[in-house]
Amino acid sequence: MKNRVLFDTPEVHCACLPITFTRAISDIRVGILTIKEKWQRYLPGDYATLTAGYLAVKYPVLPDEALFVAGNVCPDANLAGAMDRLLPGEALVDPEGVWLAFCGTRADFDAHRISNKVVYGEKVVRIQAVYDIFRENGQELEKDFRILTAGRLSQPLPDSCQLVGTPVFPDGTPKLFIEEGAKLQCVTLNLNNGPIYIGQDAEIMEGVCIRAPFAACSHVTVNMNAKIYGATTLGPHCKAGGELSNVVMLGYSNKGHDGYLGNAVIGEWCNLGADTNCSNLKNNYAEVKLWDYASHRFRPTGLQFCGLLMGDHSRSGINTMFNTATVVGVGANVYGPGFPRTVIESFVQGGSEGFKKVPVSQVLEMANRMMARRGKVLTTPEIQILHYLSENPYTY
Repeated sequence: MKNRVLFDTPEVHCACLPITFTRAISDIRVGILTIKEKWQRYLPGDYATLTAGYLAVKYPVLPDEALFVAGNVCPDANLAGAMDRLLPGEALVDPEGVWLAFCGTRADFDAHRISNKVVYGEKVVRIQAVYDIFRENGQELEKDFRILTAGRLSQPLPDSCQLVGTPVFPDGTPKLFIEEGAKLQCVTLNLNNGPIYIGQDAEIMEGVCIRAPFAACSHVTVNMNAKIYGATTLGPHCKAGGELSNVVMLGYSNKGHDGYLGNAVIGEWCNLGADTNCSNLKNNYAEVKLWDYASHRFRPTGLQFCGLLMGDHSRSGINTMFNTATVVGVGANVYGPGFPRTVIESFVQGGSEGFKKVPVSQVLEMANRMMARRGKVLTTPEIQILHYLSENPYTY
C-alpha cells in the first residue's frame, strides 16, 4: 500500500513535550534525519501524519486507506519489510501487543478492528519520552550515516585537519563523510566511537575538537575552539560554540558562545545567550526527576544525566544558568542571575525572581525577527498553533 500515515498516541505525544508542543513525534530529529525522513528512505511512499488535534492545521490531509505506522518508531530494513508485507486488516505488534503498524482503512484503525495480529519479535527503537531523543541519538546517528552515505564518495578532508582513531568500520565502511560545500580548517576529528557526518555547506571553524558520533546537518556553523562530545546532532542551520555533549538541536537554533550544554534537546528557533550553562548532573549524583506534563508533577526517570529540554522559539540571556533537567516551554525568555525553577511555562519571561506572562503577539514578533535572518517567516498554520498554545496552556 503506497499511502502511509505516521500516527501519534496521546500518551507518547504528551511524554515528548515540550518538543512536541509544535510538531508531531515523527518530525523529531534523532540521529541525522527526522523519524519521518527515515521512513521515507526505508519505505518510500506518500506520507501523512495523524497527531494531536490542534496540530491538524499543519498536517491537514489523511487518506481513507493506508499503512498506519507508529510515529515514534525509528525504522530499520527488517522492520520496514515486515510492515510492507502486512495485508489489509492486519496489525504488526510487539511481543507485549503494542501496535507498530496497521494496514487498512481509517475507520478500522480508529475502531481497532483487525483480522490478524503479526508479532514482531526483533528489537525496536522507540522514542517513548523526550529524553529518549538524546539517549537513542548515538545508534540512530550511525544508522542514518550508513543509509545517507551508502555508495557515495565523501569530499576530501583538508590537510590542515587532524584525524584520530580508526577511519573505517569493521566492514570497511568509512566513518567520515563530508558533503559538497562543507568547509573545515584545522579541526580535530576523533572517530574512535563512531561516524562523523558534515553536511552540505556546513562550516567547522579552526580549533574545533569533535568526538564521534557527531552530525552537523546542512548549513551548520561550529564556531572556533568548540569542544563537542558524542552523541551530538546539530540540525540544519544551527550554530554551536563552547562545550556540548550528547546534545540534539533540531534545527535553526543557536548556542554560538562559551558555556556547557549536555544531555539536552533544543527545539527550533531557540537562542542560548553567551555563557549560558546547563547542568546535566545533580551534585549529589541522585536519580533525575523530570516534569511530567500529564500528571503535572515531577517523576523519576531512571537517568543520572539529563540537561536542558527546550521547546521552540525559547531563549536565554547571557550568563543564564539552568539546573539539572530543566524543562522550558514554547516562546519563553529566560534571563537574570541565579537558577530559575526547573519547569518554565510557555509564553513567559523572567528568571529566578519569577516569571510573568507575555502576549503571544510579542512571541510572534520576536520569532519573525529571528526567522527573517534566515530568510524564513512563520506560516499561517504555525501562527495558529502558537495562538492555540497561548490560549490553552493546559492542553495536557
